Amino acid sequence: MVTVIFIIAFVLLILGLLGSMIPGLPGPPLSFIGILLIHFFTGTQFSTSFLLTWAVIVVLVFLLDYFMQVWGVKKFGGGRKAILGTFLGLFMGLLFPPVGLLIGPFIGAFIGALIEVQGDNTRALNVAIGSFIGFVTGTILKLVVSSVLLYYAIHNIYF
Repeated sequence: MVTVIFIIAFVLLILGLLGSMIPGLPGPPLSFIGILLIHFFTGTQFSTSFLLTWAVIVVLVFLLDYFMQVWGVKKFGGGRKAILGTFLGLFMGLLFPPVGLLIGPFIGAFIGALIEVQGDNTRALNVAIGSFIGFVTGTILKLVVSSVLLYYAIHNIYF
């Protein structure tokens, strides 16, 4: 039975890595669930402080990921329509993975900003770039957290 738990946990840890790059799949929470499975259902233990610290980090990164694109849009001069365009672009991008996931928010922010600034292509492009920077920043944060959790799982099991 322990072997089955390890397999499920590592599937979750790998899905966590993939979910760090695919919007809609909660990467770090999946990775953390894998850690919890290992901790509670096998002989491998993690310290309480480790589990609590990483629970807080996972929640923060999960929340930050949703706000990074909004931050990017605002930082580069976008308003409500650009933010709405970013979210609509993200959801439309889910229909055309993986390319749509990368360019959907960019195009949505561009169109929203274009409507907002009434034809100023340069400003709309800057807002779209801000959206993309926010997306990439969120993805990097999620990848780091999921990678570290995978490392700790392997380290605690084998060393």
